[in-house]
Amino acid sequence: MKKTITLLLFFLMGFSVYSQTINVKGVVKDAKTGDPLPGVSILIKGTTIGTQTDFDGLFSLQKVESNAILVFNYLGFSSKEVAVTKESMDISLKEAAESLDEIVVIGYGTQRKKEVTGAVSIVSSATIEDLKPTRIEQALQGQVAGVNITQSSGSPGAASNIRIRGVSTNGDSRPLILLDGRRIEDLSVVNPSDIESINILKDATAGIYGVQAANGVILVKTKSGRKNTPVKSTLNMKLGFQQTTNEIQLLNATEYALLANEAFAANGEALPFPNISGLGQGTNWQNAVFQTAPLFSIDYTLNKGTEKSTYSLGLSTLSQDGIVGKSKANFNRRNVRFNFDTDITDKLKFSSSTIYTNTNKKNLIENALGSILFNAINMPATTPVYTNGEFSRPPGVGTGIEVANPLAQIDNAENRSWVNKISGNYRLNYQFLDYFSAEARFQANYSLASSNTYNKEYNYGNGSVFNVDQPTFVDYQQSYYDHIFDALLKYERVYNDVHDVKAMLGMSASKTMGRFKTILTSEASGNNLKDVLIGDPVLNGDGLEIFKNNNGGSNLSFDSRLLSYFGRFQYAYDGKYLVSAVLRRDGSSNFGPKNKFGFFPTASIGWVASEEDFLEESDFISFLKLRASYGIIGNDRIPGFRFVSILNGEAEYVFNNELAIGIAPGPIANPEIKWEQQKPLDIGIDAEFFNKVNITADYFKKTTEDLLVSAQTSGIIGVAAPGSSVPVINAGTVVNEGFEFSIGYKESISEDFNFNINYNFTTLNNEVTFVGNSTGIIEGGSFGVGQEPPSRMEAGFPIGYFYGYQTNGLFQTQSDVDAHATQTNAAPGDLRFVDTNNDGVIDEDDRTYIGDPIADFTMGLNLSFNYKRLDFNAYAFASLGNEIVRNYERNLPLTNRPAYYLDRWTGPNTSNSFPRVTTGATGNALFSDFYVEDGSFLRLQSVQLGYSVGQKTLEKLQFDKVRFYVTGSNLFTLTKYRGFDPTTSNGAPIGGGIDQGFYPSPKTFEFGINVNF
Repeated sequence: MKKTITLLLFFLMGFSVYSQTINVKGVVKDAKTGDPLPGVSILIKGTTIGTQTDFDGLFSLQKVESNAILVFNYLGFSSKEVAVTKESMDISLKEAAESLDEIVVIGYGTQRKKEVTGAVSIVSSATIEDLKPTRIEQALQGQVAGVNITQSSGSPGAASNIRIRGVSTNGDSRPLILLDGRRIEDLSVVNPSDIESINILKDATAGIYGVQAANGVILVKTKSGRKNTPVKSTLNMKLGFQQTTNEIQLLNATEYALLANEAFAANGEALPFPNISGLGQGTNWQNAVFQTAPLFSIDYTLNKGTEKSTYSLGLSTLSQDGIVGKSKANFNRRNVRFNFDTDITDKLKFSSSTIYTNTNKKNLIENALGSILFNAINMPATTPVYTNGEFSRPPGVGTGIEVANPLAQIDNAENRSWVNKISGNYRLNYQFLDYFSAEARFQANYSLASSNTYNKEYNYGNGSVFNVDQPTFVDYQQSYYDHIFDALLKYERVYNDVHDVKAMLGMSASKTMGRFKTILTSEASGNNLKDVLIGDPVLNGDGLEIFKNNNGGSNLSFDSRLLSYFGRFQYAYDGKYLVSAVLRRDGSSNFGPKNKFGFFPTASIGWVASEEDFLEESDFISFLKLRASYGIIGNDRIPGFRFVSILNGEAEYVFNNELAIGIAPGPIANPEIKWEQQKPLDIGIDAEFFNKVNITADYFKKTTEDLLVSAQTSGIIGVAAPGSSVPVINAGTVVNEGFEFSIGYKESISEDFNFNINYNFTTLNNEVTFVGNSTGIIEGGSFGVGQEPPSRMEAGFPIGYFYGYQTNGLFQTQSDVDAHATQTNAAPGDLRFVDTNNDGVIDEDDRTYIGDPIADFTMGLNLSFNYKRLDFNAYAFASLGNEIVRNYERNLPLTNRPAYYLDRWTGPNTSNSFPRVTTGATGNALFSDFYVEDGSFLRLQSVQLGYSVGQKTLEKLQFDKVRFYVTGSNLFTLTKYRGFDPTTSNGAPIGGGIDQGFYPSPKTFEFGINVNF
């Protein structure tokens, strides 16, 4: 009996053990790409039992206890723990984008994130993958503190204005953009799906790149393959449509006629609309102009890696129509990218990146007096689109010569530009003597840009400035070539496990050349660019002339060169105390012999406090680093050879009673011009708490001295001659000061659910402290017709501030007018200008500060979560404290007006905000704060919802990943600004923030699919 019981117990115990073990098998993949990961380490937690994934990412483990924890580890990816609950497992590992061991590109090299001593922001490929932007700039706005992006236009293919920590100069404020180490002018040529990461250098650490890095550096790295991986492909497709986000409320035909009658009657003139019955709503010109426009893109990526080499090929195409003009404003972009890296020997490595880009763009008149949207606002609502089957014309009087039928403008627009560009970066690296390496880099860009414009004969009526009496054809060609050769010698060694020493010596030589050619002929005929017939160019005579000796007053070619020598020393003691110092000697052909070279030192320090004994075991502080940087960075961004007089101007001479075209001295020279210098200071802190909360905070102060500005000179010296201009001088100082803060929180609630939330904000105070020309003032921008420039650069104010009349409501009665300072043509119902100098007369001397186009505060909020196979992300951006000039109103007797003029003054105490309407002379159209509005806004930039197909379905389809998603971009904007779009800006430091009918950024809805196989 006892033997029977004993056998039964052994049997039950054996059955119990057997029933609690599972034979596990599965696959481990990259969560982002769906590619299998070979060589992933898998351990049963608390034991030494484990395995690795094979070449296809597959693994198996025998007799694993139920509910045991498997730990997955792979270099560059976050570790993952999974409980064993079933036999088949599908594991996805995420790149360790937030890891402190993440490798950061810092200029001519890399560094672990925890050791970076400068203000460097990172936008990972995961972020770009989540957002799926049409343009890369859309992945930066609101994602990175201190980086502000405004649209020069919402039209397809339009460039964006990128500013890092404010506007530092009245010249070129663009950051330096490096694509795989080579310079590019803007990000529009890059396919977002090709991007691996974006690193932004915002402080003195940008000084390692020397010239042109004064406004910050954006480092873009494209994707490359991984070693020892089979051929893997990714296909992304999306289709969408775009709509306008806003229409300005205008007067309908009846309201317009009533106001026009009121204006004429106020001046004792006959009524233009004696019978308003039957006018109804009239023409809504905005509805006629705005259209729903399609958007389509497709890109394909192929990656492969052998034991020694990696390959990556990317192909993409994008087609986008405009919400104004539709196919007449189409933009096409085609990209081919090929990256190849190989180990020639164990010590000699070669890497390359080559990109070819073709862009085609059709252009309409934008953001200018007489542009399409300007006319959609100002055309009378009583005028139909068509009259007798042809485009109608505005009234013969009362609308000015700039207002025309915008539909006729679109129909007649024949303007096309295209760019073919190829760029490459090729690098050899040789390691020797254990700690040394030598590197040679060659970077080159070649682009050929062309544009054709055909103006066929057409009469818009009313003596319009757009009337074409003689058809013309313009062919404009530009070719650019630049190359950079870098030679580097590096030394890297760790002494006694605590002294990490890195040193680098280098030189860089670059050359940039451009050639221009313009042909303008009046001997042209045809209906459009496709069938235009071109006759011989007219060199002399009654027709238009061919431009062959100059290009609008600038050189037909240019050749600029840079030569630099630099060194960098980096030291880290025990991972705690960090020092980095850079010295550059930059030389530029833009300066004369006395000032050609400049020395520019920068330095930064850091302390990783969390590595100290008193914090090392802290459960609260996971990471804490303090850092600071300071330095001097040079800027040479001015036209070439302004230090010497050259014959590139235009002159006219009369020989034998015939006019001959010759050459003359060009821009006035200044042999004393020298480097503009920027001195950035940054003090920052990086912290992580509970391994979940990340905080970065920076105080910065960026002082730019010896600004390269245009001098104020007398016309007597010939600056108004064709091809001439004022000299460039060093005469200005601008200070940008502010605070950046970003905080992020990540949490994994369960295996099926995790989320991230990130918030950042930036404060900015911009002030000009010195302008050294004869007047202490530099003017810019335009408002209305024939008025003084509305923007200024002047000590004590922000750069480009608005300068005009202050108002104090409206005159209500004649006694108000009589009691006020003398104001020309003032009457009850007119704007009451403030007598700022108290001299009893309203004149130009009473103009003062009335607004600032630079935002005081910007912020971004980003939210994302994943639940099983669903993923969601959304982000918003806000800009606060800037003003915008409303300059889209022509203010003539018969132009239309915004609907808020219904609140106009019609008698004492009827309104104190909108002046009376009259055809008589008033000062109401003068530039004043009446036309300056709050430009603050909050915009929901993007919302995206995705769904990934399950593993069983993927196995049937033989795909690694299939994901469907829908995205809404620019869904709504909260703002008090009454124009089309509060993000308006032409990018000019002096003259920006003036809205002349800004082409709004469209609202976009996209449907896409990502397939990995």
